[in-house]
Amino acid sequence: MIRQKLVIYLIVGWSGYFVMALELLGGRALAPYFGTGIYIWGAIITLFMLSLSIGYLLGGHFSARQPNLRKLSLILGAATLAALPCAVGSNFILERVFDAVPDPRYGALLASIALFFLPITISGAVSPYGIRLLVEGLGTSGKVAGNVFFISTFGSAAGTLLTSFYLVLLFELDQLFYGMMLISILVATLGILMDGGKKEPVRAH
Repeated sequence: MIRQKLVIYLIVGWSGYFVMALELLGGRALAPYFGTGIYIWGAIITLFMLSLSIGYLLGGHFSARQPNLRKLSLILGAATLAALPCAVGSNFILERVFDAVPDPRYGALLASIALFFLPITISGAVSPYGIRLLVEGLGTSGKVAGNVFFISTFGSAAGTLLTSFYLVLLFELDQLFYGMMLISILVATLGILMDGGKKEPVRAH
């Protein structure tokens, strides 16, 4: 029970890391095509905020249907697979958008949607789903939500700092994408193995 709880927090924390690292790498990927102006980051940040908001809504909705650790792990795995075009097809997608949309502002926004809307929307479902698994009752919901948002935000901060200060200096863009996806798959696999086929939510202590 305690180990399942720790795995849920691990998934939530890693998802936060994954989202912010993907956002920073997205700016780096778009830069050769659309520049590094404020509109690039305006497009990326807007897309990520909207995608996360949709993901939060969907995660809360699906968490009401027999939630379990296996399903949470599959959400993380689905977000990873949805990010695959970022690693294997980003240049192709960016070149097509660059040729089709002359205005770099809207080109950057369209490119962000094409690459990141799906993986970030799915990632947004992780936190509300994790909260549902950990909540024991109304008396614990606020505490659990605070813990989950702390872990998620801490993971986001780690993803921002490590990616921008160190990892981009050591690895190529595609290596970073593949590395994060590999870790995501490993974390998701751990969650599936720890689930044990149970269909009831984990109870917080």
